[in-house]
Amino acid sequence: MLEIVGFILIGLGCFLGVVGAIGIIRLPDMYARLHAVGITDTLCSFLILSGLSCHADSVNVVAKLILIFLFLLFTSPVSSYALANNAWRWGLVHNQKIHVATKEHLLNREDNK
Repeated sequence: MLEIVGFILIGLGCFLGVVGAIGIIRLPDMYARLHAVGITDTLCSFLILSGLSCHADSVNVVAKLILIFLFLLFTSPVSSYALANNAWRWGLVHNQKIHVATKEHLLNREDNK
């Protein structure tokens, strides 16, 4: 039973990895791509490492997998922030295909109706 749960967790993690890869290809600009990968990679690594811990033989292996996940948990958001911050500082602007609905925009839409 534990092996089946492990395979399901690994499969879900691989699926999220594919979703993140599709996000890198399909989204229009660097900030949106970074958001897609930043969201999926932490959960993807958690699911894969949890599935691997279900297949582990000893407590030492599970402890090492937990340490790997904690390392990824702290470094992944920091690296995403560093990439986005440096891109912004170097002048990379958002693509206008992505529209952020602001309060004023929503009020203007209601006035036009």
